[in-house]
Amino acid sequence: MQLKDKVAIITGSASGIGREIALEYAREGAKVVIADLSLEAAAATAKEITEAGGTAMPVAMNVTDEAQVDAGVAAVVAAYGGVDILISNAGIQIISPIVDFKLDDWKKLLAIHLDGAFLTTRACMRAMIQGGRGGTVLYMGSVHSHEASPLKAPYVAAKHGLIGLAKVVAKEGAKDKIRANVICPGFVRTPLVDKQIPEQAKAFGISEAEVIKNVMLKDTVDGEFTTTQDVAQTAIFLAAFPSNALTGQSITVSHGWHMQ
Repeated sequence: MQLKDKVAIITGSASGIGREIALEYAREGAKVVIADLSLEAAAATAKEITEAGGTAMPVAMNVTDEAQVDAGVAAVVAAYGGVDILISNAGIQIISPIVDFKLDDWKKLLAIHLDGAFLTTRACMRAMIQGGRGGTVLYMGSVHSHEASPLKAPYVAAKHGLIGLAKVVAKEGAKDKIRANVICPGFVRTPLVDKQIPEQAKAFGISEAEVIKNVMLKDTVDGEFTTTQDVAQTAIFLAAFPSNALTGQSITVSHGWHMQ
């Protein structure tokens, strides 16, 4: 098992990509913390893991709430003795042209993606440094960490910002053996993406099938969606990597959309 006894906090992991990573991490021997806005949903995922023989605990965590983030990480340290891995995965999507975008919606999206990444990073880095055993910070970016699309101004800005944050964490954390990288998936069929399909069809005046074929998947090599399993396996590889040779990087998982 590649992550045996590693303590991993995964935000937004009661559903979607975060949930898949949590399940795979547990299979690889990690002690998984399901940190989610909904404690009930987090508890359900944690129960699924423990019933399958893994180790997991649920934590209620609004990633934009400083006190709740710090308290959640402290509870993990008390329960498991430290933190080895943070996956900053919590996120939302709001679709609108810039000229119609509400400031409150802009602030809400940036707060979840960037404030949440900062607050969880700060709390986990403190725990990693105190524990003295190093650690890994993984941010859930997107192909939109490198590319732009219409209707997604704050999302694209936030995902670009995560790359900058990861680079700073990589430099500041190196002396304490803390690595940081960004996973950049293409479109993954999660509720977040499914919600966008009719929204974009309406905004562009095209069919939902055209959104999938000509907007979401047009630049892939095979017309296929990235899967949650694709992302989970990348998250395992990056967390298990043994040295600072791989830090401060963005890894694109997208069926060839945005080749670097």
